[in-house]
Amino acid sequence: MKEPAMETVDSFGLTAERQFADLWSREVLSVKERRLLLLGLLVGQGLHDQADLHLDAALRAGELTETELREVVVFLTHYAGWARGSKLNDQVEELIERVRRARSDTEGPAG
Repeated sequence: MKEPAMETVDSFGLTAERQFADLWSREVLSVKERRLLLLGLLVGQGLHDQADLHLDAALRAGELTETELREVVVFLTHYAGWARGSKLNDQVEELIERVRRARSDTEGPAG
């Protein structure tokens, strides 16, 4: 016999996943616009771990370039505060370096 609590958790997870998928696939705002809004919200609330996930997704998916991410840092620093902006800057620079290393590792020697 399944525990009722597990059925509730599984059902909630599926429902939440579906709602987020629907939310991100609406056509009025682009994915890039949604990502920027979400990053602003996460940084403003000091939710650095979640911001890190979305920064990574934005860069790897090509939604935001390195230059655009750095501009996000400049903009949000003035509105979210210097401490949060400094943390965001560290996150962005570390992410860019990680992605560059990963890309150079997968490219291999030319020739």
